[in-house]
Amino acid sequence: MILLHGARTKVTRQYDLVVIGSGAAGLSAAVTAAHAGLTVMVVEKAPVIGGTTAWSGGWIWAPCNPLAIADGIVEDKDAPKQYLSHVLGNHFDESKVDAFLTYAPQMVGFFATKTALAFQSGSAIPDTYSDVVGAGQGGRSVIAAPYDGRALGDQIARLRLPLPATTFMGMTIQAGADLRAFMAMTKSASAFVYVARRFGRHLWDLVRHQRGMQLRNGNALIARLMRSALDAQVEIVTSANVTALQRDGQRVVGVTLQTADGTAVLGARCGVILATGGASHDVARFADGPAQAPRSLATTFSDGAGARLAEAAGADFDRSAAAPFAYCPVSEIPHRDGTTSLFPHIIERGKPGIIGVLKNGKRFCNEGNGYHDYVTALLAATPQGDVAESWLIATRDFQRKYGFGYARPNPLPLGPHLRSGYVKQARSIRALAQVCGIDPEGLERSLRDYNAAALRGDDPAFGRGSSAYNRLQGDANITPNPCVAPIMRGPFLAIRVVPGSFGSFAGIKTNAHAQALCKDGRVIDGLYAVGADMKSVFGGYYPAGGINIGPAMTFGYVAAKHAAGQI
Repeated sequence: MILLHGARTKVTRQYDLVVIGSGAAGLSAAVTAAHAGLTVMVVEKAPVIGGTTAWSGGWIWAPCNPLAIADGIVEDKDAPKQYLSHVLGNHFDESKVDAFLTYAPQMVGFFATKTALAFQSGSAIPDTYSDVVGAGQGGRSVIAAPYDGRALGDQIARLRLPLPATTFMGMTIQAGADLRAFMAMTKSASAFVYVARRFGRHLWDLVRHQRGMQLRNGNALIARLMRSALDAQVEIVTSANVTALQRDGQRVVGVTLQTADGTAVLGARCGVILATGGASHDVARFADGPAQAPRSLATTFSDGAGARLAEAAGADFDRSAAAPFAYCPVSEIPHRDGTTSLFPHIIERGKPGIIGVLKNGKRFCNEGNGYHDYVTALLAATPQGDVAESWLIATRDFQRKYGFGYARPNPLPLGPHLRSGYVKQARSIRALAQVCGIDPEGLERSLRDYNAAALRGDDPAFGRGSSAYNRLQGDANITPNPCVAPIMRGPFLAIRVVPGSFGSFAGIKTNAHAQALCKDGRVIDGLYAVGADMKSVFGGYYPAGGINIGPAMTFGYVAAKHAAGQI
């Protein structure tokens, strides 16, 4: 029996651990706990499994991981710690950073050897600020290996479909060799054959299974974690809403669960882990923040429900991060039915032959820097009270070669995007500026200055191509600077880009074991917060790709180990 506010509450079913949320953080915690001998129930509010992770690129930042060591990249954790100290500045939380750097390699090793989760190494991917002391030049990131969805059997129906805007007819394409083959399919016979086989198999899967089965990126990660959870006898219930935490005195010992079948009380002997996806859609929570809240790429179930449960138990929601959100520039795709969806501008900003400008026509940042940095620069350059917006400017030739937002490269047509108004086109820069509402003189001046330097492969204004991170995003076939090329021959194209986010950095205050804390620092026994529910260990900065999922899985692993008494 559980004592709740002086009344006796009957437990419908007893578990050792209840995990709320089925993204990377929740499933990592569940699988870890099950392997530690605990009985585990995962509760997911959505009708499908995977959360925002299933829509993501799936990269996992985990310095000093076993795959890097196998690749010959051996470093002491003092290097990434020094790097994080430089990047995070006053937001550097040594105890939590130490916990992350200690347990991230262990987490990767555990999943790689004990579960269905296999990884591929990002041995060539540098950290975002690759010129800072301690920065990694490769090996600190891993990604789930591609997965055949048929291995999930009938459980594949419970896996969240990938984000339509970032797929081709539902087929996920992975950064690296896979993406390069798709980009080169009109120029290379081997690439064309590779793509033809991939796409042919995808069409067959659509006919036979009504969905893609060649899973990659975040979809592959969730599928592999699902398989691991099923193998470990983890129970997962969907379309179930936790309405309250059950407490025995000050300790959290269970949850009240609402399903279509009614209300139940689940006991949790070792505690409850919150992994509900954060609060990026909790508009009221951030109403006193910036005038324009970012458009969120997170699922609509990332609505702050976990934070509200924690706050009801006395936890503190910590908004002290340098930025409340994990920013990303997005464009709005109009659809025939009048709805819109979001496209994240991750890849093309770093290619040669594109710039970003404000309404006054001026550039405001190094467009090839990290996506978080693009938006923070945009917000800083926007006068208070004005709408934060920018325009990416390129040419039709650029779009044919690299793609331009949601407008895919050749051989796919640009026409539908022009007719919908998603992409603006004009024969001259002045005409393009007028179509977009950009100051014509300002844009012409910016292009004149940019092109004069670009002809030499230079960008004195913002230093495009000056870091290893920039150069990785560029085009190695362009010399002397893979990130810079002039924008001179029309037709000219533009896409309006606004602040977006992958999720929230602000979150529940926790300690190094992911235990939820009160405002005065007291531990709330039996309550953990991980993933986007937890205030980011990186303090509102974006030191590398994969810094959302890396800590999510690491602190999911830590919370489960702590709940099981193994830390």
